[in-house]
Amino acid sequence: KKTGKLVSLREQNLVDCSGAEGNMGCEGGLMEQASQDINQNKGIDTEASNPYTAEDGDRSLFKKANVGASCTGFVDIPSCDEDALIKAAATVGPISVAIDASHDSFQSYHDGIYDEPDCRTDQLDHGVLVVGYGSEDGSDYWLAKNSWGTSWGSKGYIKMSRNIGNQCGIATQ
Repeated sequence: KKTGKLVSLREQNLVDCSGAEGNMGCEGGLMEQASQDINQNKGIDTEASNPYTAEDGDRSLFKKANVGASCTGFVDIPSCDEDALIKAAATVGPISVAIDASHDSFQSYHDGIYDEPDCRTDQLDHGVLVVGYGSEDGSDYWLAKNSWGTSWGSKGYIKMSRNIGNQCGIATQ
């Protein structure tokens, strides 16, 4: 938010470093513990400094000289309130959210607006970063950055249905 530019941050830091906070590397974790790790390290590296490998790694790869962002605070958003999520995305900046990413359709997403009718709003298993929102051909969407690198989705991003019953739980947590 400070620069007006979206800096790609190194998700691999969270895989490598947040075990002490209760996360499980490539087996997953929660945003709260990831935030604790970022605060403890006083930042998170840029993606360019050491790209995502999708493998458990070495905590020593974190380098303070490569920090691309730090956490100055956080905002809690009311659960299941897509209007509040829009407001936060527009005024606060990128927002970490949990979603149901368990479906093959999510794993193999490559373009378009993602709309999975079997998505749950109460069984969330993956974190993404809401970086914006928009409309395309009359359909509203959230623009979210995934942590699986640029070979997944649309260069690492997904457009998820917005205003359709909290699609995949995007506004739940």
